[in-house]
Amino acid sequence: MKTGFVGIIGRPNVGKSTLLNQILGEKIAIVANKPQTTRNAIRGIYTKQAEGDDDGCQIVFIDTPGIHKPRTKLGSYMTGMAINTFGEVDTILMLTDEPLSGAGGDKYIVELLKEVETPKLLLINKIDIIEPEKYRRIYEEYTELGIFDAIYGISAKDGKNVQDVMKAIEDNLEEGPMYFPEDMITDNPERFLVCEIVREKALHYLEKEIPHGIAVEIETFVEEEGLTKIGVVINCEKKSHKGIIIGKGGKKLKGIGKSARLEIEALLGTKVFLEIWVKVKENWRDSDFALSNFGYSNRE
Repeated sequence: MKTGFVGIIGRPNVGKSTLLNQILGEKIAIVANKPQTTRNAIRGIYTKQAEGDDDGCQIVFIDTPGIHKPRTKLGSYMTGMAINTFGEVDTILMLTDEPLSGAGGDKYIVELLKEVETPKLLLINKIDIIEPEKYRRIYEEYTELGIFDAIYGISAKDGKNVQDVMKAIEDNLEEGPMYFPEDMITDNPERFLVCEIVREKALHYLEKEIPHGIAVEIETFVEEEGLTKIGVVINCEKKSHKGIIIGKGGKKLKGIGKSARLEIEALLGTKVFLEIWVKVKENWRDSDFALSNFGYSNRE
């Protein structure tokens, strides 16, 4: 069986998590139309069973936070995690949806990739909505760089041409051991996934800068027969944000809780009693202690 690791990188909000969910056929990474949705490296496990002359494969995908020039310690943690992935994988997938001449963030990533010997594939995402002329510009500009082994146009949303990318990845893999059981699609623990679901719903319900200033943590997680009781805290940076998150008459918080509960029930396969509280922890994104408590401490 062929096995290996693949890193998915790119600017914030370019479709990395959507691609991972598309490959796995299940949602393990949260998706929102806001930058910095992904904060931790999410590992997704794709296993193809041996069949006939095909020995099968297991590919561990690492969906990294969007690479950007950081303004806070949280931003430094996120970007550092993504960059550290470069040397730890067998193939790098870089996603983009803009010409290199018009995307400053992509220029920063390309400069980093020039120093990396790992095989690299460029995926031009959102071809379902990109104009042909724009696609041509993107393709030509990245081709001129000469650092990518191949360039593919894909739609992470509907899966167009994703199988071509998967074949290219598999062709680059070598024989190796299975790292995870064949029915496992992520090694992230349930509690982490629960926090991510709540944070995703908050991203959908809240606007502007507030989502970047929230962190979600589990306070209680009690499993009973047929019921799981979960207590979650949404931490925000300002007292004024607390009222916005709760909403008039608690309407926004109830909306976040209801949509999160339904998805958590599907994840856990049981009824869920979900309670959510909102607390203020000022400037937590620049506090080493708070970042560590919320699981964002830098890894050596």
